[in-house]
Amino acid sequence: MPASLLRTASASLLALSSPAEADNLREALVQAYTTNPTLEAARANQRATDEGVPIQRAPGLPSVDVTATHIEFIRQSANAFAPPERNLGVTTALLVPVYSGGAVRNGIAAAKERVEAGQADLRNTESTIFAQVVAAYMDVLRTEALAALAANNVAVLRTNLEATSDRFQIGDLTITDVAQSRSRLAVAEGDLQSAEANLIAARETYIRLVGSAPAALEAPPPLPGLPDTVGEAIVSALENNPNLEAAKLRAEAAGFDTKVAGAGRLPTVGLFVNGQYSDFFGTLVSNFPGLVQREVTANAGVRVTVPLFQGGLPAARQRQAGARESAALEDVIASERQIVAETRSTWSNWQAANAVIKSAQAAVEAAELSLEGVRAENSIGNRTIIEVLNAEQELVSARAQLVTARRNAYVAGFNLLALMGKAEARDLNLDIEGVLYDPTINADRVSSKMWDWDRDPEPQAKSTRTVDIPAPDATIGPQLLPGEK
Repeated sequence: MPASLLRTASASLLALSSPAEADNLREALVQAYTTNPTLEAARANQRATDEGVPIQRAPGLPSVDVTATHIEFIRQSANAFAPPERNLGVTTALLVPVYSGGAVRNGIAAAKERVEAGQADLRNTESTIFAQVVAAYMDVLRTEALAALAANNVAVLRTNLEATSDRFQIGDLTITDVAQSRSRLAVAEGDLQSAEANLIAARETYIRLVGSAPAALEAPPPLPGLPDTVGEAIVSALENNPNLEAAKLRAEAAGFDTKVAGAGRLPTVGLFVNGQYSDFFGTLVSNFPGLVQREVTANAGVRVTVPLFQGGLPAARQRQAGARESAALEDVIASERQIVAETRSTWSNWQAANAVIKSAQAAVEAAELSLEGVRAENSIGNRTIIEVLNAEQELVSARAQLVTARRNAYVAGFNLLALMGKAEARDLNLDIEGVLYDPTINADRVSSKMWDWDRDPEPQAKSTRTVDIPAPDATIGPQLLPGEK
């Protein structure tokens, strides 16, 4: 095997572990964190959830209404005492709620719980996007390495075919040996086309998630905080997993909803002040002097409403809310079950991938030694061409298994951290130049707003588009062999 091809194969094999001057995983995560549309949409939806608190608070605050009415009396009643021609009436009403059966208080409490649940959902979206970026990053590295291995295999088999043809010409080998070499080369060329297509697909996925084309990617850094045992992973997941936290908070919000529904059968108390201005514009005609053309009246009082019978509506609403609360409580258990199962499964996958790495490394070393020996024995006539081809294929398969196992181990390890609630921006040291998004800032900002005309800036998309990024190809840089696409 030529020395240049050996170097290319080594570069392919070490693509997941050797650093280079290139983009790194942290930069990819930062870019996704600041430009990914799925994450930006989740943040916007959370800001919408934040508005639930002032919406629920509004019915408990004073309200003021002004109503103006202008009337033209076209035809008067014959029995009218002092028929006017027109009238302007302005009525002002101030209502101050005093007691609403706990509906407002519990509604606010439920909204606050949903805000916190939404923040947990946002954490989950963040870690999910990061897990997808990590998988996409590792897939680019893996498919680049596999494409380089496939290109290297084509070059080796092409060299073998030339050598076999030369030996056939001098009568050292048969036409069968030539056919076997040609067949293996044709299969390898097909594998190379598939590898290149997979590489393009992996780069497209990277562009979709990160928002830029991958350059020569560096090997990822070691993952921090991985557990020593599956029990430790489960304990952390049950304490920190954002999905489980969101389910618990929604169950608490559903409990407050049940109390809100029950408030429909309780009395309500409110204070009111009304004022009215009336102007007949001098058209109030009467035989009695002293009638004024303008007047102002006012009244104030207490309004107590006691529901006596509503056709069973409050009871139905409370039963409905209670059923939804029961469903929310079951969702907590379902979420807990899923997290336990996923954590155990991901732990198993991570352990298995690490074991495969060790066995694949041993397989590569053995296959390299075996190929060297088979080639040497073939040169003296003790091995057939098909045995050489099989040894070469075994080496390619072992190297591909090693590359894939390294990818799988890293992705499984990161997914395990995500399940444990340790794969968010705050855990990955992404807080460069104040980049971290804090959802509590907006929640605090809007929670006490009461002005009807208070508006935010016009909505605008913040994420970056990828339509102008050139379509990726299957080029693998310095690993590409001369003469290959």
